[in-house]
Amino acid sequence: MRADRFLKYCAWAVHLYTAAGAAAGIIALDLIARGDLRNALIVMAITLFVDSTDGPIARSLSVRERLPLFDGSLLDNVVDYLTYVAIPVLFMLRSGILADDVVGLMLASFIMVASAYAFCRTDAKTADHYFRGFPSYWNLAAFYLYCLRWPLIANAGLLSALAVMAFLPIKFIYPNRTEPLRRLTLTLAFIWAAVTALMLPAAPSYNPLLLYTSLAFIVYYFVMSFVLYLHKARLAAPPAGTPMRHSA
Repeated sequence: MRADRFLKYCAWAVHLYTAAGAAAGIIALDLIARGDLRNALIVMAITLFVDSTDGPIARSLSVRERLPLFDGSLLDNVVDYLTYVAIPVLFMLRSGILADDVVGLMLASFIMVASAYAFCRTDAKTADHYFRGFPSYWNLAAFYLYCLRWPLIANAGLLSALAVMAFLPIKFIYPNRTEPLRRLTLTLAFIWAAVTALMLPAAPSYNPLLLYTSLAFIVYYFVMSFVLYLHKARLAAPPAGTPMRHSA
């Protein structure tokens, strides 16, 4: 009985841990408003760490079964929309990644709407543990574009393409849960996290070796997501020449 009560407290602690991401989010918003963009990136990285770790902890403690009346997935989505979408979009507007004009605001609005659509899909996370459509990693887009300092037109092109991908049925790797290549993905993700953390204190300045090592994982993520998606689509397709069945 005491063990059950203790584990229930632990389940609540996991939800509190998830909610702490929202508290960190308001700190990031305040830093952006003050123009302290480097420290805002560091706080955004903390929210990314919280989001990357709360799910595995929750599953290991069977939080959903211990607290059936509290929707941890909804809490996670609320916090994620703040930290993965709203905060990075404001960061991109204030850092010059997006144009400080009507066009920039229109693109920022498109990102917000596309991400809201993606978050509200009931199949946003598939049964075989993939994300359906671009998984709103706008915090990462903001970080890399802040360092790379591309022209505004290049930034707009990339961000528009990512926002459009939120509406597409392409499956993207869910790093913690996608089974194919999971060990390799997690190993590379840990290396990426360490390298990227080393870059944060100097951003937007960067060591080229660290930057391109960090970007290598992003390339891997997109390439392997497309490869796995196309492979599964090919396996699911009927062989050429197979007659189609029609229901009566």
